[in-house]
Amino acid sequence: MSPASPRLLDSIHGSTDVQALAPDQLPRLAQELRDEIIQVTATNGGHVGPNLGVIELSIALHRAFTSPTDQLLFDVAHQCYTHKLLTGRNGAFFRKLRQTGGASGFLYRSESPCDAYGAGHAGTALSAALGMATARDLRGTSEHVVAVCGDAAFTCGITLEALNNVVSSTKRLIVILNDNEWSIAKNVGAMARYLNRLSTSATYNKVHHDLEKFFTGLPHGHDMHRLWMKWKIETKDFLLSSSLFEKLGLRYLGPIDGHNLDELAKNLEFAKQSDSPILLHVLTKKGKGLDVALRSPEKFHGLGAFDPTTGESRKSAPGTPPAYQDVFGQALVRFARADPGIVGITAAMPSGTGLSALAAELPRQFFDVGIAEEHAVLFAAGLAARGIRPVCAIYSTFLQRAYDPIIHDVALQNLPVTFCMDRAGLSPNDGPTHHGLFDIAYLRCVPGVTVMQPKDEDELVDMLHTGLTLGGPAFIRYPRGAGLGVKIKDHPVALPIGHAEVVREGSNIMIWALGPMVQDALRLAHRLATEEQLSVGVVNARFIKPLDRTLLLSHAAVVPLLVTMEDHVLAGGFGSAVLEALQDANCPAAVERIGWPDKFVEHGSNPETLRAAYGLAPDDIYRRVLGRWRNLSAERVAADV
Repeated sequence: MSPASPRLLDSIHGSTDVQALAPDQLPRLAQELRDEIIQVTATNGGHVGPNLGVIELSIALHRAFTSPTDQLLFDVAHQCYTHKLLTGRNGAFFRKLRQTGGASGFLYRSESPCDAYGAGHAGTALSAALGMATARDLRGTSEHVVAVCGDAAFTCGITLEALNNVVSSTKRLIVILNDNEWSIAKNVGAMARYLNRLSTSATYNKVHHDLEKFFTGLPHGHDMHRLWMKWKIETKDFLLSSSLFEKLGLRYLGPIDGHNLDELAKNLEFAKQSDSPILLHVLTKKGKGLDVALRSPEKFHGLGAFDPTTGESRKSAPGTPPAYQDVFGQALVRFARADPGIVGITAAMPSGTGLSALAAELPRQFFDVGIAEEHAVLFAAGLAARGIRPVCAIYSTFLQRAYDPIIHDVALQNLPVTFCMDRAGLSPNDGPTHHGLFDIAYLRCVPGVTVMQPKDEDELVDMLHTGLTLGGPAFIRYPRGAGLGVKIKDHPVALPIGHAEVVREGSNIMIWALGPMVQDALRLAHRLATEEQLSVGVVNARFIKPLDRTLLLSHAAVVPLLVTMEDHVLAGGFGSAVLEALQDANCPAAVERIGWPDKFVEHGSNPETLRAAYGLAPDDIYRRVLGRWRNLSAERVAADV
């Protein structure tokens, strides 16, 4: 038996290597890429479906263009795995995908010069590509700029704003519309229906193709075809309708089979010669090459480790409690069933936020607005202005995109919208675009809002109930992953606004902790008491805004050291709120703040690895707090002498 042939993939280190392959080698390369991506994501988790769907497209792009000279931008960048494998990141680095020291699951310019533009949120590629193309024009260089945008990105306001500006900014831009009919969930709205009509209209595409072929076969045919297109648009489609993209000044080609390498090559070569901005409408299958991913595209958009044969996720440890998102989702169903005026809103993430339960049980009270966080917040404001009680379930990192509507439309008008912010805190595998480490800082400065974080699942349900009873904006932040397994009461209680909970009394040190850090604080207090015989108390802060100043000042008056603990950056965070409250009261208490530094935190294998890298492991925190206590004790002794 002859030894197995070496993998083509192992000989690929950049675009020129892809270009050197014979056409009949490309299907083999595509299969090797599929095998590698399935194997690595089955172990590490990741965005399986989006990446399996763009393998042929990515190969064709690297055949037609040379990265990094030509600029390839991928919207969101959760479909970048093939691009990484073709640009020198194959091998051990890729096999540690989303793990400490391995490849990121998204694109970052710092990882490779072939990553022309970093991304982790949807809708950014077209605007960025337009800026890069315009910069090229201003510099007088000749490289190509290509934006690969999923169809869901065209429901995003930023992409529509960019489309409006393409024709006025550059004459050379290539846009790939990767149409697989899905974002995370099935795409919704008028744009999704329009793209479906385009992709299934054989008459539209055949007539356009035949006319183009006719004109370009004549002397000066390209000029004649360009004049025909201009006349057709300006005369309001007198003979034959234009696509929306043509009305906006982009030449439209498609639909194109996104898994046919010959067809992709032909159309990309044509696009390279275009003397006007051009959009290639490419049809792909999300999850192609993995049957279980094709059958469950929403699940396989992004998930943890899985069995590639059955599609089953790797089992959690027996007895693992439900995730916070699912606790929230079930609670909202409970409340919405009792009150038809309560509705849930998601921005294309019903399963990720837990709202799929509401969609299944009470569909009239569920709204998926697509990848449009700004619209989601404004839509909620309009509902609230007419007496409905909307709950916006949006990840912390994605709610950043809607900051102006939060201030201008919800808070300024004091509208009763409840925001449930999953993934608040660290999201280790996904990295800096997905860590929810900034929301306290960006919300704490907004007048009139209530910001809460629960210590466990039962308190999350109480906070949701509390938010729904308030007369103004409420924000609840909670972490990714499983809760503590705490039993949820049959009847939730409305928490007294701005009141913290003393979990453990102490006279030497009081630790004010938020959310999951309450458990860390209790373990720290026990260790300090056991090993150093210190009296250490713990407060479940619960409310970030309004802060329980009365309790805080009472502690500051008698306890030598206050410690704050938060899964958030220190700059502008909960510890900063404590310091401000003490300063306002002219109280010179000693405070040790525990939280993330003023840096963008990279991806890592798990929270423990990243915490250790930034001095936030339990032993590190113990040494910091004990060191601060000893310094204070030494200062008091010196003062007495």
